[in-house]
Amino acid sequence: MDETTPPQHLNPLQRFGRDIRQVRLARKLTQKHLGKATGYSEAYVCKVESGTLLPRPSEKFAKGCDLTFGTGELFTGLLRRIDEGDHPSWFVPYLNLERKASRILAYSTNLVTGIVQTEDYARVVFRVSNPRASAEAIEDKVAGRLRRRAVFELDTPPPFLWVILHEACLRTVVGGVEVMARQLDYLLTVAASPHVELQVMPFSAGVPATSTMPFTVLRFPASPTVLYTETRVGGRMHDLAQTVDAALDDYDLLRAHALSPDHSLALIKTLLKEYRA
Repeated sequence: MDETTPPQHLNPLQRFGRDIRQVRLARKLTQKHLGKATGYSEAYVCKVESGTLLPRPSEKFAKGCDLTFGTGELFTGLLRRIDEGDHPSWFVPYLNLERKASRILAYSTNLVTGIVQTEDYARVVFRVSNPRASAEAIEDKVAGRLRRRAVFELDTPPPFLWVILHEACLRTVVGGVEVMARQLDYLLTVAASPHVELQVMPFSAGVPATSTMPFTVLRFPASPTVLYTETRVGGRMHDLAQTVDAALDDYDLLRAHALSPDHSLALIKTLLKEYRA
């Protein structure tokens, strides 16, 4: 990051890195010292300060900086606001809950669910859905989407993610065959994680046995389960027991009618070969 770059031209991660550097220098600490104090390497601190660490600095690092600098929760709060700032206001409540969930059950009908989208795939989705947005705004949205993956990189046990994708998600060409090939390849990588289960609802299953709309269920160790649904005008959280129980029943039926995880991966591999061909 060029030190002469005007603050208004910096993206949120660059501004965060600049602020870390300014306070570090004011405390007369080197990058090596800060890294040791926070439990990270000097190279990690360098990337944070340059705004090049993706998807974003960890919450543990931000807390470590606050403790080292004596800044209360300044940098922890800044990091949280970075996450929230790249998403529409109606999505922020869901985002906050997603970070705390022990299980995430997602069903998608047309597009690959956001938390497992690749950078290129997400960029195309945002360009299409925000045709008047500036290139910088689109990139901020893409970065925000990628930062959602950080929930799987925390020191605490990550949530268990169960994703059911309708076959339409895999066959709808978003951004061209190369973008789709990279997206499907990433899905195979994600599915290899012990914290992820992936199924495909094939066209051959006919009309889905339950909901034809996408939805997500968040489960927590000691809090009520929450259902999240989304429309073109925004998202909505549902915590009424009867509504949530119906969604869980729907998800069980979807799992029963979808291809098994092994057969789902086989289909993805077949489609991947077609895109690469």
